[in-house]
Amino acid sequence: MTTPLAVGTLAVGASEHRPLIISLFGAFVVATLFITVWAGRQTRGAADFYAGGRQFTGFQNGLAISGDYMSAASFLGIAGAIALFGYDGFLYSIGFLVAWLVALLLVAEPLRNSGRYTMGDVLAYRMRQRPVRTAAGVSTIVVSIFYLLAQMAGAGVLVSLLLGITSDGGKVGIVALVGVLMIVYVTIGGMKGTTWVQMVKAVLLIAGALLLTLLVMWKFNFNVSELLGKAAENSGKGTSFLEPGLKYGKTAETKLDFVSLGLALVLGTAGLPHILIRFYTVPTAKAARKSVNWAIGIIGAFYLMTIALGFGAAALLDRADIIASNPAGNTAAPLLAQELGGGPDSTGGAILLAVISAVAFATILAVVAGLTLASSSSFAHDLYVNVIRRGKASETEEVRAARWATVVIGAVAIGLGALARDMNVAGLVALAFAVAASANLPTILYSLFWKRFTTTGALWSIYGGLISAVGLVLFSPVVSGKPTSMFKNVDFYWFPLENPGLISIPLAFLLGWLGTVLSKEPADPQKYAELEVRSLTGAGAH
Repeated sequence: MTTPLAVGTLAVGASEHRPLIISLFGAFVVATLFITVWAGRQTRGAADFYAGGRQFTGFQNGLAISGDYMSAASFLGIAGAIALFGYDGFLYSIGFLVAWLVALLLVAEPLRNSGRYTMGDVLAYRMRQRPVRTAAGVSTIVVSIFYLLAQMAGAGVLVSLLLGITSDGGKVGIVALVGVLMIVYVTIGGMKGTTWVQMVKAVLLIAGALLLTLLVMWKFNFNVSELLGKAAENSGKGTSFLEPGLKYGKTAETKLDFVSLGLALVLGTAGLPHILIRFYTVPTAKAARKSVNWAIGIIGAFYLMTIALGFGAAALLDRADIIASNPAGNTAAPLLAQELGGGPDSTGGAILLAVISAVAFATILAVVAGLTLASSSSFAHDLYVNVIRRGKASETEEVRAARWATVVIGAVAIGLGALARDMNVAGLVALAFAVAASANLPTILYSLFWKRFTTTGALWSIYGGLISAVGLVLFSPVVSGKPTSMFKNVDFYWFPLENPGLISIPLAFLLGWLGTVLSKEPADPQKYAELEVRSLTGAGAH
């Protein structure tokens, strides 16, 4: 077991190992920056910056999708949620994995075939360009920023643990450092650099998770029952730790919160901008299908390993130490690595902590780069080129606008990430999923599969879903009213659920239908027929 106050333990007990920790950590960051610079030299125009020149194979893109998807929420947030809440924490893993079936069956291939660089390309094809692209651009940027909050929070917690930083100012400085690195990755590397970093990061993350899983199982003689039994005993919750209801299900309110969370997780992936743009990096529809199949296999294997990570942390670490290190449990996986390496006073513990933390940090950098690229691409391609410049901007101007947008979005993410640094990253990502499922998914599905869908329906669906989801989050316990809220000392919440998906997702679908049937504009059946051919064949899209 670790000694009390794990974050302090690292600061004191491992102080003599800090040069080693920083060196290993720095090596990972330097390696990813080298990859970014190398790939950036091959970026020539908009197709390279946005879609990597459409040169990646199905396997490579599947690996990159895995790297993009297995974020700080997966590695840090889920492990922490399981360590603190047992069975209920593992529900995040199930939701994240099942969501890929929706993306595969409904979105991946038609979206890749129908658009060039962004979701706005698909929506604007059969509708009025400027209003629809404006809505798509705004939605993409908002969803990306919500997702960035989680990554920033994870980075702040992780590096604070490594360096023994306990002050709020120090943690904010770390969040700022991550934001600067994120801006560098995207402005220099574009999609090519981001994709290669995501591929490398996926391999490292799977290797790190596999190593920890084997070490945990070896501790318990590869007996899952023994692991779960020890986790239940050590949690202080007994057998209830292994049963539903520790976090969700105690009251009618928490049951509804669970349904809302599940709905957001399952439907959110198919509306996430940084996942959607990955389908444009492959040359054919067949490669798009293959990339999703590879992603499902890799991601599925990883989420199985989160069982060992979460329950291993519950079994081998004191619950009080995990909470003392980070109230939301985000440091459970790194502290587990330290314990498995021999404890906070050992060289092995310091090395394993540094390696796993560096892998987690590489995870965060890869994901924030993908998110920033998605939002800056949407701003440049949808808002700047097609709305502000009315299609008259050159490729050079378009890429320049994307790079400047990266700087602005990075600055916003730094500010908001500093506020969210003490919140569970899996919970924050679930909010991003809810906003994506509300603002993006209904409009994408209606546009691809409903002949009567109109511009008015698209605008009602996007803005209605976006405003309702973000509005309900602002007046929920996530932002105020509880010790775990973003603003702990104020109370202005009236919406009782922590996830808005149960209300905002059905509302967005309803508004899309209502806006269409009430609008007087006629649908264009010929345009729909052309889009249908595109979505099935890819003819004329690229």
